[in-house]
Amino acid sequence: MSAIETMLAGLIDYAGLYPPAALDMRNAVRDYLDYGSGRHAFALGRFIVDVARLEEFREAAGGSLSDIPLSVIAAATTPADEVGSFLDRALAIESIEIKCSEPLTICRISEQVPLKLERYFEIPIHLGCSGLIDAIASVGARAKLRMGGLVPEAFPPPDRVGEWLQVASDRRVAFKATAGLHHAIRSRHRLTYTPDSPCGMMHGFVNFFCAAALIHSGKGEHARAVLEDEDPGAFRISPEAIAWRSHHWTTEQVRTIRQEFFMSYGSCSFVEPLQDLEALGWL
Repeated sequence: MSAIETMLAGLIDYAGLYPPAALDMRNAVRDYLDYGSGRHAFALGRFIVDVARLEEFREAAGGSLSDIPLSVIAAATTPADEVGSFLDRALAIESIEIKCSEPLTICRISEQVPLKLERYFEIPIHLGCSGLIDAIASVGARAKLRMGGLVPEAFPPPDRVGEWLQVASDRRVAFKATAGLHHAIRSRHRLTYTPDSPCGMMHGFVNFFCAAALIHSGKGEHARAVLEDEDPGAFRISPEAIAWRSHHWTTEQVRTIRQEFFMSYGSCSFVEPLQDLEALGWL
């Protein structure tokens, strides 16, 4: 694999059920299966679905159940046995994602979730997040960072993103991101697919990867700058490396960052991120 293919391998968890795409279950499942047999199948991660819709998913997937790895969204109040009961129904549930803002709740939930599931806790992005990340580290779980939404205010400022990533790296906590990463490079876009959609500045997923790479390699002082960089010419993609200005990461280093730190990100579009890379001549 080239450096960019290594960065992309299993990177995009498909969240087609969620806004702004908000597809119905049958169309979302159909699209996932189509992507999984397409030329960019290597970039496809898990199918994201709410625990309350697992039965609906099972019916829509039919004979393809075992072909679709799942990441299940649950609430902090979801009974553990509700999730566990689906592990015996031929569903390929690999991870669970729970929004949580209390360290003690993180510890309690981790004790209840089946051990075979990877646990992701979505926590707020603010200066007081260190206690939450400490709790995640203490139970061997992973963190989840929300990078955008349907309104401009939902997109966290670059300095806060860099601070959050630094704390996660310091605690050796791997993470996934979600929302707002449809485009390769930081730029302004419509935030939904409706005619009256607001526009706003969106983080670039290549910027974001490079920020994670800088922090993982001990150069976190440059993370804010790369997150703010809107110049595609500042990034260089070759078969052997990904580079931003004077910094670069070989294919092997990219693989290590993906395995140890930046696990994936959820996106309601699988196509848009890849089209961006193709338009830039990087894929």
